[in-house]
Amino acid sequence: MSGELLVNVTPSETRVALIENGILQEVHVEREANRGIVGNIYLGKIIRVLPGMQAAFVDINLDKAAFLHASDINSSLILNQDKPSNSTSNDPVPDIRTLVREGQHLMVQVVKDPLGTKGARLTTDITIAARYLVLMPNASRAGISQRIDSDKERNRLKRIITPFCDEEHGFIVRTAAEGADEQELKQDAEFLRRVWAKVVERKKRKVTKTAIYQDLSLIFRVLRDFVGTELERIRIDSKLTYDQVIEFTAEFAPNLSHGLEYYPGERPIFDLFDVENEIQRALHRRIDLKSGGYLIIDQTEAMTTIDINTGAFVGHRNLEETIFNTNIEATQAIARQLRLRNLGGIIIVDFIDMNEKDHQRRVLTSLEQAMMKDNVKFSISGLSALGLVEMTRKRTRESLEHILCGECSVCVGRGHLKTCETVCYEILREIVRVNRAYDADKFIVYASKAVSEALINDEYHNLAELEVFIGKDIKIQIELMYNQEQFDVVMM
Repeated sequence: MSGELLVNVTPSETRVALIENGILQEVHVEREANRGIVGNIYLGKIIRVLPGMQAAFVDINLDKAAFLHASDINSSLILNQDKPSNSTSNDPVPDIRTLVREGQHLMVQVVKDPLGTKGARLTTDITIAARYLVLMPNASRAGISQRIDSDKERNRLKRIITPFCDEEHGFIVRTAAEGADEQELKQDAEFLRRVWAKVVERKKRKVTKTAIYQDLSLIFRVLRDFVGTELERIRIDSKLTYDQVIEFTAEFAPNLSHGLEYYPGERPIFDLFDVENEIQRALHRRIDLKSGGYLIIDQTEAMTTIDINTGAFVGHRNLEETIFNTNIEATQAIARQLRLRNLGGIIIVDFIDMNEKDHQRRVLTSLEQAMMKDNVKFSISGLSALGLVEMTRKRTRESLEHILCGECSVCVGRGHLKTCETVCYEILREIVRVNRAYDADKFIVYASKAVSEALINDEYHNLAELEVFIGKDIKIQIELMYNQEQFDVVMM
């Protein structure tokens, strides 16, 4: 894969855009205020052992002491004994008092961020991830991700990675490595060995005030994931970050060094390929196709649904050909939007109904080929009995919408507002209810401009009839700060 990375850095936020063939394909966003500590490695100090909970509290220089359970301690390392090869997760956990003691220093890794009143969750089983491999220090075995289904592929990867393992370095092959060649896996292994050497060096200094390893910040994580791939250019608009990236790539990813470029231009870097507008469009439900058709993308808590419509596209030959061409074009747009929005989990695609089996097969093939450009693991099922395509895409991080958007304070996540007509009728009913419950001389209605104008104009006759019915005056007052659903009925 070849492409270009644009890196926009501000003190509070870092954004990385992947451009392929002049088109935005992926956006990564990291905000300093919300950056977690999962993956960080510390040389912690045991400050309290709790036999009743089979746990210990560990000081890693955070506001709250971190929590280490006995089941998260690698007893074979602590007790200096080999773990039986046939051991299972059901084996009894040794007593916490035989594993750690107060005042002891222990290298630990954060597996769960602090939450509320709870401190971070720790483990002594250290792992460091790269694009294709995960390093397991002090474990000499080679493992393969269970999500790689093909026995042939698993055996191929096991054959490649086994020679890289020794007494101090074990590796797990990640799902993303499916199809990777030997050179790419070798580059990952060398990268992880260099990182672990740095961790061991810092551990020997007995540094306890800061992390001896921090999971990489966004720009370095992205570069790590592109080790072994072809990037024509990496443009960075921050001189400080640019200098840091030069140092990083020289040590860990030398194949990327040639494309580094500092961008000092007055024009914002994300304007070069219309990235800002593309991000805004990626937050819309509707995505227009060049032919005139369009997609409707709805992201819910349970799944994401994608609906395809012909829209203004009327075709040139017949209806079946028009539908087929729209569906084919939609497959390319769907694959791009899934990457750009980082949509994961269950995805249901409602293609326009096709009668010809050949058209159905070609649309599914087109979708699979378009998704092959995605580095994230996915699977596509055939057409269901209802004509829907069911697919899954692995969740790697929060979706773009969840990072950039929050719940609407007006509709509270419904996505719809009551019409002016509906609100007008609610106001009329409220006046009747208040009039029956209380004794008032007249009423003042405070409502938004749109609703107030509707009451005065479109609903004038209904308002006049109500005044006659209750025998009291009703005054309408525009409240500019009210949203369309807000109103107040005040007695005078």
